[in-house]
Amino acid sequence: MAYWPIDHMYLIDQACYTAKNHGRSLMLDIIHCGNHTLLTAVNNPLNITQDWFAPDYWQCKDAIIAEKKGRSTTWFFDYSNGIGVLRHYWRGGLVGRLLSDQYIYTGLKETRTYKEYALLVELETRGLNVPKPLAAKVANRGLIYRGDLITQAIPNAESLLDLLKTRALSDDEIITIGKTIADFHQQGVFHADLNINNIMLDTNGKVYIIDFDRGRLVKPLHPCLKDNIQRLNRSFIKEKGRNSCFYWDPTQWQLLLNAYQSN
Repeated sequence: MAYWPIDHMYLIDQACYTAKNHGRSLMLDIIHCGNHTLLTAVNNPLNITQDWFAPDYWQCKDAIIAEKKGRSTTWFFDYSNGIGVLRHYWRGGLVGRLLSDQYIYTGLKETRTYKEYALLVELETRGLNVPKPLAAKVANRGLIYRGDLITQAIPNAESLLDLLKTRALSDDEIITIGKTIADFHQQGVFHADLNINNIMLDTNGKVYIIDFDRGRLVKPLHPCLKDNIQRLNRSFIKEKGRNSCFYWDPTQWQLLLNAYQSN
């Protein structure tokens, strides 16, 4: 179990996360400290504290190596075992304009933070290509909570969106993407926002899927998995129309689909 400094009173639980479709439970360390709850996998060797979830902490250490701005900022920081990725949970759409990063708290296991972290631990255990989950934090006051997640950066990898702005994908890469998505779907993994910004390709040709907020485990033939594929196709089409320099050949979609269906 990870070591936690004792300058505050901590309550450490070991909670079972049951993967309904896989027949086993995972153990998570849940560390309660006042209004904050930290989550790590059992036997995580990193000395992670609440400071890890504050960008200023890494700025003071001169450890921020990159920032990715979109609807919110994601921070990449250098730590002893590699590169960490810190993401704060923000609401989207019209609700996001009103509540920004605030969510209704109905219990720890009902938070989006807990669900995504536990799901990532499960998917990593299954050997699927996801970012390594390091820790998560839920801060709640009354009926409101906010959340943060830290994963390990995937070395030497770029999103399909960034890659397609610079070069075309090879047929072998397209086939690997289709087969990787099939690996997830065959195990009933539903991704709530499968688009080309959430699919990563490293320099060895290995494909990863990231950002499992609102993801869940379903039956392998659940109709929502087909929706994933349709959403991905729309993502290619949308970004080709949005970017003046974008090396996507629409005829490659059938190649991806064939690889997905034949896996």
